[in-house]
Amino acid sequence: MGFLLLLNQLVSYITVARYVVDPSFKQINQLLAKQIELVFLTLPEHGREQLPVYETVSDAFKEVTGLEIYSLYQAQYHGLNEATYYNFLSLQMSQFLGGATEVRVSKGDNYMVWIRPPQDPFVWIRIPLEKFDDSEFSPLTLYLIVIGTLSIAGGWLFARHMTRPLRHLQQAANKVAHGEFPERLALRGSSEVEEVTKAFNSMAQGIKQLEDDRKLLMAGISHDLRTPLTRIRLATEMLSDNEAFFKEGIIGDIEDMDEIINQFITYIRLDREELPESSSLNELISQEVNTELAQGRNLLMTLDDLPTMMLRPLALRRVLANLIGNAIRYGGGEIYVSSGMVNKRRVFFTIEDNGPGIQEDKIAQLFKPFVQGDNARGGQGSGLGLAIVQRFVSHHGGQVKITNRPQGGLSVRVELPINR
Repeated sequence: MGFLLLLNQLVSYITVARYVVDPSFKQINQLLAKQIELVFLTLPEHGREQLPVYETVSDAFKEVTGLEIYSLYQAQYHGLNEATYYNFLSLQMSQFLGGATEVRVSKGDNYMVWIRPPQDPFVWIRIPLEKFDDSEFSPLTLYLIVIGTLSIAGGWLFARHMTRPLRHLQQAANKVAHGEFPERLALRGSSEVEEVTKAFNSMAQGIKQLEDDRKLLMAGISHDLRTPLTRIRLATEMLSDNEAFFKEGIIGDIEDMDEIINQFITYIRLDREELPESSSLNELISQEVNTELAQGRNLLMTLDDLPTMMLRPLALRRVLANLIGNAIRYGGGEIYVSSGMVNKRRVFFTIEDNGPGIQEDKIAQLFKPFVQGDNARGGQGSGLGLAIVQRFVSHHGGQVKITNRPQGGLSVRVELPINR
């Protein structure tokens, strides 16, 4: 489109220059050349050889035509040196007068054309163009400006009209990717864009229906599982003290199953009902670390100054609890928690442990539901922890990076955008 607009301007410029500007200047030069020829035709026969031209031409002729004829010295005194030389005018005039001619133009109250004719190269003839004004060409300039402006504005409006539905489609697709389901998009744009929008609306509606069915299914399963678990726990509490060993084991299994069910529900729900609010990431980190310190955990915290952000506090606390819990469970030794700025648009927090780490080719699999790093990390839990972390962080517009520390252990780094 930009190339076509440039081509349009180039064609317009060439057309105006060739069919309007050049003929106008050629016509003006022809008129001036005829006046020059008329000067030499009107010279008296007896004065052509003895007197200079500027002394031979009558005052009446000068008054009628407006011409002034000067010697070189006189011409310089009357402003010849301030006039601008024009090569293309000089070439045209040379053709009209049949010899080498120099043309200069100066502008004061009126345009003045200075011509040194081939009939007498020692004189300069100054001709005023009283009826000529550069404003006569302003419509041409205005024409080019208007055409260019309309072309650019038309192209911009056309592109905006074509890309606006696509931009809305992109925004809606990003929302669906983060688990949000916007209203059906209006059918606007070209027929192809309308068809794509229809397909997207149908797809988004289908995904939403699947998501609602999955929520309902998980809610029913959790309810149906918790009812017998509650009965089993009540029955376990009624066991005698002689069976305390079995009692503790059953209660522990029930608590593990209850925790797994909670993780299932958390993974499905993704805390979409929690709205972002202005929060301090450092404060959330401090609360979670202090909770672990109160239980005798070995944690070291280093926090840099961070700006207040729009966050989902409950979701972030779950992320922190999950990551710190993994570091405590698998890492061993001291756990390092830190935060800082990536740049002016992103912040991060890092949780590092001193455990055995994990094989590089298995790091990417840790984010998949029900996948654990069994060989390196012990294989405890349901395998949903890091999948939940990944979904929460992605819902905040951030990303999670897991790397092995050179000195041993894992480093989990979570980056979040400041403005979202």
